[in-house]
Amino acid sequence: MSARMKNPAMVLPDAMKGIQAIYKAMYSGGVSQEILELVHLRASQINGCSACVFAGVTSAKKAGATDERLHAVAAWREAPFFSDAERAALALTEASTRLADHSGQAIPDALWDEVADHFDERQLSAIILMISITNFFNRINTTIEEPAGASWG
Repeated sequence: MSARMKNPAMVLPDAMKGIQAIYKAMYSGGVSQEILELVHLRASQINGCSACVFAGVTSAKKAGATDERLHAVAAWREAPFFSDAERAALALTEASTRLADHSGQAIPDALWDEVADHFDERQLSAIILMISITNFFNRINTTIEEPAGASWG
C-alpha cells in the first residue's frame, strides 16, 4: 500500500517549518509527553487515521506509556489505568475532535471546568494544540491515504 502522493507538508517545505514551531511550543507547555501522546492517539483513533494511530502508539511507548494503557485508550472511560487529569484531557480530545456530534456548545462548561481543574492555561494551550495538530494531520493522511508505518524521509 502506498500513499496517493507525498505528504503536503513535505511537498511544501515552508509548511513543515510552521508545523515544527507548533510542536516546539506545544512540548514546552508543561504537559507530560505521555499525556500529549495519549491525546494524539485518541484523536487519531476517532478519525480512523491508521498512519497517526501507528505513530501515536510508537510515540506514546517512547514517552513511557505501557501496553496496558495503550490497549485501553479507546475505552478510557471504563479502564482503570488513567488518572483524573488524563481522563479530563481525553474527554476534551473527544469533544474537540467530534465537533459535528454536538448540538449547541461543543465543549460544555462542565467539561471545560473539569479540564481546567487539572491543567493551567499554558498546559491547556499545549493540549489544545495537540488536539488541533492531530486533527490537521489526520485529515491530511486520510486524504492522501498515508499507510501506517510510512516514513516521511
